[in-house]
Amino acid sequence: MNAHILPRLGAAALLLGPACAFAQSAGAVAPEYRWLTFAVFGLIIAGTLCVTWLAARRVKDASSFYAAGRSVSGIQNGWAIAGDYLSAASFLGIAGLISLYGYDGFMYSVGWLVAYITVLLLIAEPCRNIGKYTLGDILAFRNDPKKAKTIAAISTITVSIFYLTAQMVGGGVLVKTLIGIDYEVSVIAVGVLMLAYVIFGGMVATTWVQIIKAVLLVAASLLLVFFTWLPYGFSLPGFLQAAVADPKIQMQVAKLLGDPATQMSAAELGQRFLEPGLYLKNPIDQISLGMALVLGTAGMPHILMRFFTVPTAKDARTSVLWAMGIIGGFYVLTLFLGLGAAINVGAGKISAIDAGGNMAGPLLAQYIGGGADSILGNLFLAFVAAVAFATIVAVVAGLVLASASAMSHDIWVGVVKGERATPQEEVRAARISSLIVGLVAIVIGIAAKGQNVAHLVALAFAVAASSNLPAVLLTLYWKKCNTGGVVLGMTVGALSAIALVMVSPNMTYPNAVRAQNEPVIAAAPAKIAAAEATLAAAATEADRATAQKALDNAKAALAGAEAKVASVAGQTTSMVGLEAPLVTLKNPGIISIPLGFLCVFLGSLLYRDKRAEDAWEELYVRQNTGIHAEGAVAH
Repeated sequence: MNAHILPRLGAAALLLGPACAFAQSAGAVAPEYRWLTFAVFGLIIAGTLCVTWLAARRVKDASSFYAAGRSVSGIQNGWAIAGDYLSAASFLGIAGLISLYGYDGFMYSVGWLVAYITVLLLIAEPCRNIGKYTLGDILAFRNDPKKAKTIAAISTITVSIFYLTAQMVGGGVLVKTLIGIDYEVSVIAVGVLMLAYVIFGGMVATTWVQIIKAVLLVAASLLLVFFTWLPYGFSLPGFLQAAVADPKIQMQVAKLLGDPATQMSAAELGQRFLEPGLYLKNPIDQISLGMALVLGTAGMPHILMRFFTVPTAKDARTSVLWAMGIIGGFYVLTLFLGLGAAINVGAGKISAIDAGGNMAGPLLAQYIGGGADSILGNLFLAFVAAVAFATIVAVVAGLVLASASAMSHDIWVGVVKGERATPQEEVRAARISSLIVGLVAIVIGIAAKGQNVAHLVALAFAVAASSNLPAVLLTLYWKKCNTGGVVLGMTVGALSAIALVMVSPNMTYPNAVRAQNEPVIAAAPAKIAAAEATLAAAATEADRATAQKALDNAKAALAGAEAKVASVAGQTTSMVGLEAPLVTLKNPGIISIPLGFLCVFLGSLLYRDKRAEDAWEELYVRQNTGIHAEGAVAH
């Protein structure tokens, strides 16, 4: 897998989770300390499996499997939503970007928090009031049930598979990097754990696993921030000034700016780290990303499902408020995690382990605990890495549950059986669907080994924003919206988003890969020879250590460049047959989202659907009052 996915793909790569590659030239945990990582991983896994065993005893019907029997309180659901939402991209990716690029990385924290304002104001309470278990239930309330559920199920499965693949690959690479377990075994381990949560515990187990993971994630972040900020007396100006004055940060800015850096003083270089433009350079791409981020969150199926787990509309609002508080607080902490890693670990060391910066948080934990040669340092690293692993498994469980619900509840029960399945048959179908989705996820995760899957990140959020959100929003708030508009809008929105990503810079273009890496290969022998000569002439131990590090870096750069060129050997075009991108947008939201809304409008105006018109008043009353919402579950 390309070790430079995040820097090259920019914003789109961060949206789908940890699908960025980890460098294989170095490991974060020394072999003699890996037993600590095994122990901490095992403890957290054992705890979540105990929760699953307890939860399995409560799963007796479809309501408990899909929606935890609507017994989750607002506060509990708020923590569970935070656990579902805070993927490894948030924990590892944002901290990594801040450690490498400063201010621009923090913009992702702001964007992800703002996304939940859309959910709170427009989606949470109405969806809970009219829905039963799935996205298909929301759309089927006033539209043709079979058509609405079919298109909703297809969209749900599409979004979930895109997101799921990125998570599976990220989980496999994370475990391989930290512990040294084979990638295939790592992916299977993620898949088996996820299947255990979903098949046996359903939404009950998934909810509690997400709560546990969220608590651990917040606790780990608070612990790291406390020790990172402590030397500066918990003074924000003092902390930021330390970042500006840090030589490692100044060196990283000089590297990013290139020639312009020669005209800047050290203080100016450090200050530049706290200003925009080192990473996000294209305003149109930023707007497009922001649209997909804010609107895509409100259309993600596994997020929508969480609002069916609470007993009342008030709890739905409460859960979103708690989620926003937890998520917002966490994203503020990422600023200290990223800058703390930049100051204490340094961009050079972070990039040596992972070119995308995703090991910044774990490496900061290792530093705070005493360094790479200390037991406490490696214990801290193991704990943070285990939390990241739990994050991946919890998000994967939510995605599998959303896909399985679409297959069993929407397709099998709603379309095939015509809502005439018994509760026992529906639970059985849900578990079988979960097994199918889980096995497919494992197979795809293994097949994607070494592949650039970051474009799936852009696809998942773009499809959710372009297909799901227009259909849901206009069904809820526009009287004339009907089946024709929903089907046309979801179809065109999804297909346009997928098509635009497939011809965008997100894909791998072999000629560009060779053009980027062949000069590195050509220059490597001279750099290695110079490093060897410096090492031979070194007079002190410190000089020898510096020279050896330069030599190792030169050899690693050569090996990485050769691996990238070898990965595209014999290829001249991308997977869709292009030698270069047709569009420059990395995220298609600015085009596909308006197109999705437009098609819902046009389809609704051109199609006549008396059922949608007749059901409007009932929907309007119910979405605002919650009257008869409990009856949907009883039915």
